[in-house]
Amino acid sequence: SPDYLNAFFMDDYIGGRYSSTSAVGGAVLSLAFGPDVFARFLNGAAEADAAAKNECIFQNPALLDAMIGVYERNVLGYATTAVLPYSQALSRFPAHLQQLDMESNGKSVNRFGEPVDYLTGPVIFGEPGTNGQHSFYQLLHQGTDVIPLQFVGFKNSQRGSDVVIQGSTSQQKLCANVAAQIVAFACGKADENRNKNFEGGRPSSIIIGEQLTPEALGALLAHFENKVMFQGFAWNLNSFDQEGVQLGKVLAKKVLAHETDGALKVYSDLLNI
Repeated sequence: SPDYLNAFFMDDYIGGRYSSTSAVGGAVLSLAFGPDVFARFLNGAAEADAAAKNECIFQNPALLDAMIGVYERNVLGYATTAVLPYSQALSRFPAHLQQLDMESNGKSVNRFGEPVDYLTGPVIFGEPGTNGQHSFYQLLHQGTDVIPLQFVGFKNSQRGSDVVIQGSTSQQKLCANVAAQIVAFACGKADENRNKNFEGGRPSSIIIGEQLTPEALGALLAHFENKVMFQGFAWNLNSFDQEGVQLGKVLAKKVLAHETDGALKVYSDLLNI
């Protein structure tokens, strides 16, 4: 009905990666967590959006974060960024940022359709820090590629309570790992045994919150949305389309319709389609 469409209206140019704070995202989040939680989520996002309007880069965290990323990409030439939240509740947040960033700024033409002669969006990946420490941190510390790091940490437990074990709480142990990793990446540690030598010099930034609340999550999401937008401005890209996802869909339809030839037919036959 018209009333329904008016209540849940969303402009057709808003991509899914930007839709969490839209009516569509609101319907899903409100059903899952309640309208009060969604309202708090929106309040946090609104605060981050307001900060993104500040003309002073040192009072505009999203703009500062964006320009650090542009420097790392275009001046230092780093191709990848790792997002490392130290919160299990944010276990899928790096995957969301992967889509947000790479689908928005993974472009080789500018917003006028002209080829660019400079590097644009980096590869984004990540995991909660405590998982990453026992998997890909080895490469981050001692690999041949320098990968900039973005840490996300919170001073207090999400649940508001914690237990003391061996003189410290679980959250304090988590924060201790954040501090230790940042210093280890930056400063390294010299050792005559090359297998145990840490070169250091791995750049990182950190976003610190008091506690992971709906407001904090909304602000965190809006921060990265604005960061991606500012980087799109710097690279003169259209950060709001995603033509790169279309070709595969078109070819998949041809495969299912058995309208294949050449390489497409070879792989269709190989997969017994």
